[in-house]
Amino acid sequence: MIEKVISLEGVSLIDFLGVENANIKEISTAFPKSKIISRGNEIRIQGTGPEIIKINKAFNELLAHYRKYGKVTKENVQSYIEAEGQKDQLDSEEEVLVYGAKGVAIRPKTPNQKKLVTSVNKNDLVFAIGPAGTGKTYVAVAMAVRALKNKQVKRIIITRPAVEAGENLGFLPGDLKEKVDPYLRPIYDALDDMVPSEKLKFYLENRIIEIAPLAYMRGRTLNNAFILLDEAQNTTQMQMKMFLTRMGPDSKMIITGDHSQIDLPRGQKSGLKDAINILDNVSGIGIIRLEGKDVIRHKLVKSIIAAYDKDEVNKTKAASAANKDK
Repeated sequence: MIEKVISLEGVSLIDFLGVENANIKEISTAFPKSKIISRGNEIRIQGTGPEIIKINKAFNELLAHYRKYGKVTKENVQSYIEAEGQKDQLDSEEEVLVYGAKGVAIRPKTPNQKKLVTSVNKNDLVFAIGPAGTGKTYVAVAMAVRALKNKQVKRIIITRPAVEAGENLGFLPGDLKEKVDPYLRPIYDALDDMVPSEKLKFYLENRIIEIAPLAYMRGRTLNNAFILLDEAQNTTQMQMKMFLTRMGPDSKMIITGDHSQIDLPRGQKSGLKDAINILDNVSGIGIIRLEGKDVIRHKLVKSIIAAYDKDEVNKTKAASAANKDK
């Protein structure tokens, strides 16, 4: 049995440990093989070496949170434990997708991102559906870059529909591609992370990597390519069918989108929703749904998504009740 002592000198015990040591009880539940005791301004941890290391890390992370925000809640502890559990789940089968431009290993960071990678390895066509910040586009770009580096494909084609998100493209200078390029900035940012600048410039100039509006895909057959359609929720039904039928031999497609961010004119059905319904049970097609827990941006993004989801449910219930009263 090993013992570790953590000092809480200068820390408000009620704000850090919670009412009746609720936060310690949460950690104790996550590590049942160890004993955690609070005595005065100290926490004593008794247990095996590996668990003590994890518990010590947990308390250090929570102390850092306390010093920044002045309080640790039960929800903070639960979020930390859940995040660490997801890391442990990935550790045993962790896969490097690609080494970035600065040598940083790019890996799936959540279980659902891992499912996305597995599905792309297994299927030639995969839909990745989920809210902002879940990494669906970033992982898709990483998969495409890996396929190109491994010579599994000869080129990468990345596209998206030219639909304004509350803005008017017509007032921007330049041709259609120049108007849409700013909207493709997340794609360029991901590529900048994964491909050295000189090589990326070479790829773009020689059309080994092609980034273009969806309108440019009409009439083409895309052979030996890794094809990514981003922001697919803003395709019409006709555009989606057109895109899906561009797929040629030795090619893979990933289609990413977010049902909650449809910018199509009122009354026009999303081609993404239509395709998911039609192709749900087709063999060789993968559909991966990422969720709020997969968000890897600022922690507030999860709360924002949850609040909007709750508001949408409330509106649906209210509309349903209003219809019944008629």
